[in-house]
Amino acid sequence: MTRSKKGRDKDEQVGDDLLAGIKVETTEEVEVPELLIDQVIGQDHGVEVIKKAANQRRHVMLIGTPGTGKSMLANSMAELLPKEELQDILTYPNAEDKNNPKIRIVPRGKGKEIVDAQRQEVKKRVQIRNIFFMFISFLIIGMGVIYALQTTPPSIIYVFWSIIAAAVVMLVFKWIMPREESMIPKLLVSNAESEIAPFVDATGSHSGALLGDVRHDPYQSGGLETPAHDRVEAGALHKAHKGVLFLDELNTLKIEAQQSLLTAMQEKKYSITGQSERSAGAMVKTDPVPCDFIMVAAGNLDAMAGIHPALRSRIKGYGYEIYMKDTMDDTLENREKIVRFISQEVKKDKKIPHFNRTGIEEILREARRRSGRKGHLTLTLRDLGGLVRVAGDIARAEGAKYTTGRHVINAKAMAKSVEQQVADEYLEQKKDYKLFVTEGFEIGRVNGLAVIGDSGVMLPILAEATPAQSREEGRVIATGRLQEISQEAVQNVSAVFKKFTGKDISRKDIHIQFVGTHEGVEGDSASISVATAVISSLENIPVDQSIAMTGSLSVRGDILPVGGITAKIEAAVQAGVKKVLIPQSNLNDVLIEDRYKNKVTIIPLATIEDVLEHALVGKMKKKFIEKIRKFTMIEKIIPDGVLDKQIIP
Repeated sequence: MTRSKKGRDKDEQVGDDLLAGIKVETTEEVEVPELLIDQVIGQDHGVEVIKKAANQRRHVMLIGTPGTGKSMLANSMAELLPKEELQDILTYPNAEDKNNPKIRIVPRGKGKEIVDAQRQEVKKRVQIRNIFFMFISFLIIGMGVIYALQTTPPSIIYVFWSIIAAAVVMLVFKWIMPREESMIPKLLVSNAESEIAPFVDATGSHSGALLGDVRHDPYQSGGLETPAHDRVEAGALHKAHKGVLFLDELNTLKIEAQQSLLTAMQEKKYSITGQSERSAGAMVKTDPVPCDFIMVAAGNLDAMAGIHPALRSRIKGYGYEIYMKDTMDDTLENREKIVRFISQEVKKDKKIPHFNRTGIEEILREARRRSGRKGHLTLTLRDLGGLVRVAGDIARAEGAKYTTGRHVINAKAMAKSVEQQVADEYLEQKKDYKLFVTEGFEIGRVNGLAVIGDSGVMLPILAEATPAQSREEGRVIATGRLQEISQEAVQNVSAVFKKFTGKDISRKDIHIQFVGTHEGVEGDSASISVATAVISSLENIPVDQSIAMTGSLSVRGDILPVGGITAKIEAAVQAGVKKVLIPQSNLNDVLIEDRYKNKVTIIPLATIEDVLEHALVGKMKKKFIEKIRKFTMIEKIIPDGVLDKQIIP
């Protein structure tokens, strides 16, 4: 792999010895903090805010990429809440209105004692009543037996009628006597076993599970009905009383549920009623049930649009919003945090061996690579933790004492994401059908690069100029299920090839085809590929097919940075490409694996002229390059020191 001298110097400043300054030999030696908040990696701002929010009982919204520690921060908040007296919540029958159960609040642990005491009392009363019933029954049957023996001859018919009479008396007594069991209160929320504030994860809960519900009673008469207070079920927000209610992907909640949640946050109490209008529980509504919780909501950036404006305003007005970072600086301190993260994952899993220095080094290298930025380490630690576990599984299967670098490298091949597997399959299919070419020269054909998820793919782009279908003007026609940003990028590119070809293309239609993009194309990273393909077609100059390229393009011809540069380069190498053209500003983001470094030449470029200089071939190339240079923008220093730009005529 070749780079500019400037790029190499910057690499040397960062340093290639990932283990420099790290003194541990294995992750066994690394101590894992006891508090969950101290185990959070790289989110220093988030940790500070969570501590403040817990101390002051404020609501928090966490926004960021999945796997950056949102759930962990929310869990840690319950440990940090000030020690308060937790409470149990009981529901009692209402003698005046059976559909309006009463609510009682008692200190933690007292609720179970009250229910047990009343259950024992009712049990004793029922036992006494049953003994009385049995006495009456035996008395009636005994009288029947005595009367039968006094008749001549003795008749069993009297015994039979006495048994029937005893049964009737028992049924009558049971009918008229009150049901003692229905008077026992129900323990709605119990914190008897809790030493810290409750943490309730209500992610994905439907309305009943979140707000509470009243179960349907199929037997509503005849003495078989279940008392209303026994059918009341607490919701997640009631169980989170004096604790933390965690809601991931808050935007997936229905607007009605979000409105109810807002009411509960404002009033700190919320009545429980049946959530289904077809249920018998819809007629039941309890007294307000306390729900003084701290809400920690989480979601991706796109979740903001689906959150009720009043609910978000409540969180902002009475709490904090935190954006979770995706990367952190590649420093010794942060590398040590990644080492601690490996130790945490191993100890949490309890089934995989610890990592030695070579294993640690490979994980650090992967953390740097997955960040996508030079001088940074990834904070998408859930995915990195998956790699740790797969590498540990491989080491355990081999019976190794420690997980080594070889195990991590094997794990990367084994634990590919779905996107990577799809990209590999896509690559094989395209090779079989020769949908992309990596050798020779062709007019109007360019090997572009794209990403699917976190994996790169080759994206062949074809261009052709034809007579215009309309007499009024020519058009740029792009196919391949282009999304909004891609369509705008194609329009921007049209300004570039109109400028640099200098031709009147008003009588031509420019057709641009993105080959094999059944899933659609989004983004502007194929801009330089489109421009090169169109210019090649208009000028009839071949393009070197051993080159792939990626980069955005301004309307003035400057090459702008793009994302996923490492994955794109690796995809190009796998496809057999020898050179890759990338934006100059992306050079320091290139973190390809060692096995690819000697297989490809990476060429950083600043303008579209540089791209054409490297991509075009043939006899007409030199003449065309000389022609476009007269359009090149230059900087001229004028006497007062102000930079002025002018076009060389």
